[in-house]
Amino acid sequence: MSWQLRALTAILRRVVRPHMQRVGDPVRIRVQFDRMTRLCNRPPPFLCHLTGRDGLDRVSVGTPLAGKVILYFHGGGYISGSPKTHAAMLGRLSQLSGLEVCAAPYPLAPEAPFPAAFEAAVAAWERVLRRGYRPSDVVLGGDSAGGGLALALLSHLCQRGTPPAALFAMSPWCDLTLSGESLTRNAARDPVFPAARIAELVGYVLPVGSDPADPRISPLFGAFPDCPPVLLHSSAAEILRDDARRMAGVLRGFGAEVTEYVHPTAPHVWHLSDGWLPEARRALCDIAYFANTHLRR
Repeated sequence: MSWQLRALTAILRRVVRPHMQRVGDPVRIRVQFDRMTRLCNRPPPFLCHLTGRDGLDRVSVGTPLAGKVILYFHGGGYISGSPKTHAAMLGRLSQLSGLEVCAAPYPLAPEAPFPAAFEAAVAAWERVLRRGYRPSDVVLGGDSAGGGLALALLSHLCQRGTPPAALFAMSPWCDLTLSGESLTRNAARDPVFPAARIAELVGYVLPVGSDPADPRISPLFGAFPDCPPVLLHSSAAEILRDDARRMAGVLRGFGAEVTEYVHPTAPHVWHLSDGWLPEARRALCDIAYFANTHLRR
């Protein structure tokens, strides 16, 4: 573990986690998430971040490979985050992979609860295809809730017979039934999230009467026929560790080629700290190589 990771983990445990235990208003969480990402994220030089007329943000560094793209869904528990909060990390991913990243916004809960995010993800996929890309020209990606959203979209596309080239997810939230053992096993170990509040978060996302096992929000319960290769990153210390672990098992059950990387101590989506953490850069290099490999075949 680098000294930078030790320092970040200590700050998260002593400052961020106690705050997460207290803050209650989703709008306040949204504002503070935006502030935190501005402080933590270090954009690469010559970052280009454009918002297209079709609503998809385009993030790149340098001259990306023509005709290939990453379609990315940001995290934030379905209540916060945007392409802007993740632009620095996505710019680094573009630089490392030589690929353009299309970052798709989606409406946030509680103002726009389930299935609004899923419907927006399907619409984003269709907009990418209207730009002239074929399914085999696109790698899906996402982190946390956005990782779960990307996997839910993957299930939808696999069942339609139009899967992308591949998918990667960082610390994905795949199970809103909250049945993962790591929610209790890592409750004291996770440096960021108080596990006792995750049920409250589900309440913001799911309208009363909704099924938390609906695969459009909990892809752990989805079907993935003819699934393309998948890369899953997670941390052994986070409360969502079992979401990624069990998701890998489900995908393998459908015959998918799944690669897992588990960091022993890093916080949830440590990739966002690129520019500060050497562990974040190494993880993004792994993702860039994966995406590049499956788009240049």
